[in-house]
Amino acid sequence: MTKKAFLAAVLIVLMAPFASAQASGGATDKTVAITNARIIPVVGAEIAKGTIVIRNGLIAAVGADVAVPAGAEVFDAAGLTAYPGMIDGYSSLGLVEISGVAATADGRETGRINPQVRSLEAIRYDSMHIPIARSNGITAAVVAPSGGVIAGVSCLLRLDGWTNREMAVKPAVAMHIELPGLRAGRGGFGGGRGAAPTRVEAPALLAELKQLFAAARAYEKRRDAAAKNKLLALPGFDETSEALLPLIKGEMPAMISVHSERDIRAAIQFVREEGLKAVFYGVEQGFKAADELAKAGIPVIFGSLYDSPPVWEDGYDALYRNPGILAKAGVKIAFSSSSASVAKDLPYHAAKAAAFGLDKAEALRAVTINTARILGVDKTMGSLEQGKAANIVLADGDILELRANIKKVYIDGRETDLSNRYTELLEKFDKR
Repeated sequence: MTKKAFLAAVLIVLMAPFASAQASGGATDKTVAITNARIIPVVGAEIAKGTIVIRNGLIAAVGADVAVPAGAEVFDAAGLTAYPGMIDGYSSLGLVEISGVAATADGRETGRINPQVRSLEAIRYDSMHIPIARSNGITAAVVAPSGGVIAGVSCLLRLDGWTNREMAVKPAVAMHIELPGLRAGRGGFGGGRGAAPTRVEAPALLAELKQLFAAARAYEKRRDAAAKNKLLALPGFDETSEALLPLIKGEMPAMISVHSERDIRAAIQFVREEGLKAVFYGVEQGFKAADELAKAGIPVIFGSLYDSPPVWEDGYDALYRNPGILAKAGVKIAFSSSSASVAKDLPYHAAKAAAFGLDKAEALRAVTINTARILGVDKTMGSLEQGKAANIVLADGDILELRANIKKVYIDGRETDLSNRYTELLEKFDKR
């Protein structure tokens, strides 16, 4: 084989997936009309029977009286309900395949201070958990690093694409800061895990962070002064300070994992003193500081509602009641799966909270537009509105209910493949 022939063969192999995507209707430049659907925009009134027109990956029109463009591919959605694609506020999708097998888990780095870590770089775009989550109506997810005090920077991933960078909606979402969990001081559940590791209290960690931030500000001043005055020595490169600068300059929010009532109040004060943009994650005892969170204007992304209450005295249903109490206080809330293997269950966390006092419409917003607003992407996703990305889920029932079946999922106007490891196993055993 000549060199030219070899290069041509390689090019054909590399381009084959893209060609098949075009052949199977994966192009985003075609026009699609979803007709006769019940439409839940989440930012306006429900449309009992309407049409959504998709063009160039965006929602070109949505409403009860929208005409079907000539030449459009039409899908009759009679009997189905159209929802915006759900957004997972915190997950480990693409970072963890099997949590018990270390070689398949890449969610954390060694060391305590890792602001330079970027979760996007470690994501496995071919993770089996991504199509599973997508098949249940989740179209985007925050993928967050963990471990240490500063875990690194998360990204917002669309759950469709050939590479991690193609899938990135927002490569840098937030810097993740982790304060000690409520369980750390209780020795685990049932006392069966031996002695708990030495607990470092949140005030000590916040004091350490203050020192790091002060050092980063001083580093920036020295660097900028040296750039203006050649007589001054340029400071040596400081990777930690460089990575922290977007955070302390307000260009990137901090997502602070904080759990107990006392630590929530301390974190609010820390955010105020440091002038940070912040989102709180976890917030299991948020209901005890709801007014303070509302006054501070700090939004909240809840951890998994599959957990048991960390403090039994709060009541067996504390985690379920927490979202409703915070929402009524005026706190912007969102839900997360906090997982990879059960990221598909995101809507059921919202459903649990709705069963314990959270307004059902707010529960739906807390997996769609609220999450988009907290992440700063509400201009492009999170609701069914003209001009936004055509991330659309068609279901035969209430998307927050286990009984609902997802019939179609569109991401950026492309109808996605709903097959996954679960459907493969179902087909395998159906043939027996």
